[in-house]
Parts: sequence; structure tokens; C-alpha cells
Amino acid sequence: MEPFPSRVLEVFRDLGRDRLDLHALFEAGGNEAAQRAEVLDAIESLIREGLLEAQGGDFYELTEKGKRAISH
Repeated sequence: MEPFPSRVLEVFRDLGRDRLDLHALFEAGGNEAAQRAEVLDAIESLIREGLLEAQGGDFYELTEKGKRAISH
């Protein structure tokens, strides 16, 4: 897995949450606009891979596959 998608998943693991909003996920990248764009790309990649699911209102939730991925 590429670095930014892995870092996004680490935020879920580190915070011990299955559902997070976009602002919490931006912490994976930092405050730079380019880094935030990479986080957004990573989120889209994780959704395509079936690890995250968009919940609306800028919230994202780990799927069962995502939960298994962060438990290793």
C-alpha cells in the first residue's frame, strides 16, 4: 500500500475509531495544501479498494476489510 493511504488508515488505528471526519484525517498529511490533496486522493483510493466508505457530511468509516487491515 502507498504511504498516504497507509497513513490515513493509521489515523483510524491511532485514534481507536471506526468513523472519522475529514478534518481528523487531514492530520495524516499536515496543513499544506498539497498534502491535503494527497490525503483526499488516499481516501478515494481506500474507498475504491473497499477499505473505507463515505458516510456523508465529510465522514468516512472503515469497512470490515478496513478494520481487518488496521488490526494487523
